[in-house]
Amino acid sequence: MLRSVLPGLLAALIAGPALAAPPGLSGRPEAEQPAERKKPAPAISLDDLFGRLREADDDEEAKGVAKLIERRLDRSGSATADLLTDRARQAMSAKDFALAAELMDRVTALEPAWSEGWNRRATVFWLLSDKQAAVADLQRALVLEPRHFEAWAALGRIYLSMDDKARALNAFRRAAALYPRMAKVNEAIDRLAPDVDGRDL
Repeated sequence: MLRSVLPGLLAALIAGPALAAPPGLSGRPEAEQPAERKKPAPAISLDDLFGRLREADDDEEAKGVAKLIERRLDRSGSATADLLTDRARQAMSAKDFALAAELMDRVTALEPAWSEGWNRRATVFWLLSDKQAAVADLQRALVLEPRHFEAWAALGRIYLSMDDKARALNAFRRAAALYPRMAKVNEAIDRLAPDVDGRDL
């Protein structure tokens, strides 16, 4: 993130009393008077971040951009939903998956348009071995945010665990189209493609 320049008052205190004099009387030419504080650059849009992720030249750059995207997707816009989600995360860490599911039920009811809420509840259902509910939540998350590469990857893993290789491959390919340097997804594609698409003669 760009650092803003020092505020005018702080700059004046650092520069000394000479800056307190009116322009032209400070003993310095007009051109040397302190410049006005620049406005901060506008934040990079989510669309731009997804574009950078697709075009990243190396794995480290891709990982950095992916983390920025994940941080954006993590924002529910509701302090209550964020608090409940954090409590659900704590419950998952304590292996109290039933409580985590209950908390995430509240989150998805409170913020039904937050794709990450559905993605996280899908994780809880996966840990509860409820694959069908996990798939349903991931599909809901992807309706809300079709570029959610983690949700596509998770969907691929669940389909693979259900031995649905064709759907798994499709989901992994959707994830790779969004995040081409996602190593584990590409490895899964390489393993599944010969079985689903057929082997070259």
